[in-house]
Amino acid sequence: MAVAGRRSVVAVAAAGLVVSSFGGPASAAPATANAPAAVPAVDTSALTASARAALDLQAAPVVTVASTAIWAFDAPKVTLRVDAKVKAKPVVTRRAVAATRKAAVASRSAVRTAAPAPAAAPPASGAFIAQISPAAMAGVIASSPVLQVAARYVGVPYVWGGTTPAGFDCSGFTSYVFAQLGRPISRTAASQRTAGTEVSRANAQPGDIIWTPDHVGIYAGGNFQIDEPRPGKSIQFRSIWQTNPVFIRVAG
Repeated sequence: MAVAGRRSVVAVAAAGLVVSSFGGPASAAPATANAPAAVPAVDTSALTASARAALDLQAAPVVTVASTAIWAFDAPKVTLRVDAKVKAKPVVTRRAVAATRKAAVASRSAVRTAAPAPAAAPPASGAFIAQISPAAMAGVIASSPVLQVAARYVGVPYVWGGTTPAGFDCSGFTSYVFAQLGRPISRTAASQRTAGTEVSRANAQPGDIIWTPDHVGIYAGGNFQIDEPRPGKSIQFRSIWQTNPVFIRVAG
């Protein structure tokens, strides 16, 4: 660097451009302690002209396509394979549903218009259930004074705590029947368990008490009994429904 002046070099590398800038003439006055050296002006327009030309959108190539051009795409061929293990669900159409409903209506109409089956002949006594022959039951009742009295109250409704022909509960009925024969027994079902002598089912006789926890009746021979069932029912002859009942013979 000469004493009379200083040359400055600026190198810029951008987009393949190298720009050099030189300072003022050598005869320029050197900087003093109080005044900084002057920086010469640089023309940036000339430096960036090449870059602007490269980025100019108007210089980009223009592609034109005829209006009759057809676009096409190459798609791979797809093959559908059905797994034999998978069962297809049946397709239910509206027509099929309508046909099913029509058939159901026709079936119900046929049932309504069909000739009714002849009604079974009613038993001789409405108190006997269908499986008991009234004739056979009449013979059993005649053989037992206890059943003769008990049969008078067939149809009397169940009344909780009832002990009269206006309404009985199960033990109220049995205690009332035996009282009419001069053979009084205790009032409750639990205490009637010891009202007499226990006998086996094979040796039980019509007129014996048939007992299970919380319920008592009177044995009517075979597989039948007469009892006051429960609220909403009334005294009737019916099959023995209890499991392992106890048969008790009241002395008298």
